[in-house]
Amino acid sequence: MAEDLTTRILIEIRDEMRKTREELGSRIDKTNERLDKTNERLDRLEQRQHEGEIRLATEIVAVAAAVRQLTEHLRDDREVRAQVADHERRLAILETNRAPGE
Repeated sequence: MAEDLTTRILIEIRDEMRKTREELGSRIDKTNERLDKTNERLDRLEQRQHEGEIRLATEIVAVAAAVRQLTEHLRDDREVRAQVADHERRLAILETNRAPGE
């Protein structure tokens, strides 16, 4: 009789372990599916980030070129302004040295 009780308890333990293993297997499968989806989203995010970095780098190059052009224009403008100021000064000298009525 004690042997039957021990056998029944062992059978119940075995059955519970099988049930637990099946439940855990199912949960692990669901977790793996969610992990796969998460990895897919991370891959898409990484791709979008990479594309964004490329666009940003391209725009930075364009801004640098625009700044370089603006700098050149400002230098040219400064040179022209200096020339105009020099010409105006020289004209003023010529006009003041002219005799009246000439």
